Amino acid sequence: MSSLFIDLVLCALAYVVLIYFVATMTKARFNNRNNDADDGDGGVEDMTPPKIDLPPGVIWPKDAPKRKKTTPMV
Repeated sequence: MSSLFIDLVLCALAYVVLIYFVATMTKARFNNRNNDADDGDGGVEDMTPPKIDLPPGVIWPKDAPKRKKTTPMV
């Protein structure tokens, strides 16, 4: 057997062993998260968006003054 073939077989074996360990460790970590009854940090959820303090003279487009349509002179 050539040394290249032995190297390829050893690399493939190491790859399989590495993937096996990563898969088993990842599966165990995800199972513990699903069994945990903790919902997070607790408290009351507030889903309203925050009020952003705009500099003077800047307004949101929805707060812009309404313009009346002018009729063209005939």
